[in-house]
Amino acid sequence: MITENQYFDGKVKSLGYETAEGKSTVGVINPGEYAFGTAQKETMHVIEGELEVLLPDATELISITAGNFFEVPAHASFKLKAVVQTAYLCQYR
Repeated sequence: MITENQYFDGKVKSLGYETAEGKSTVGVINPGEYAFGTAQKETMHVIEGELEVLLPDATELISITAGNFFEVPAHASFKLKAVVQTAYLCQYR
């Protein structure tokens, strides 16, 4: 089954699906700043565009460009800044 997700008044949208490895979402983030929380470990791959990320316990933003990824542990929060519209794949494991 495919699920539709919408956050921050439609500025972040994704489609969710499940494989034998677990749940994933693929989506688009419009320019802006956002805060997210995790229930499971998340691996977020930037497909196109760029994200500036403030990981848990970090004090500085890091830039994640297309073809790269970052991980966030379960039960944590992180912040994103998208300067341009950015496509991503997020895997929940």
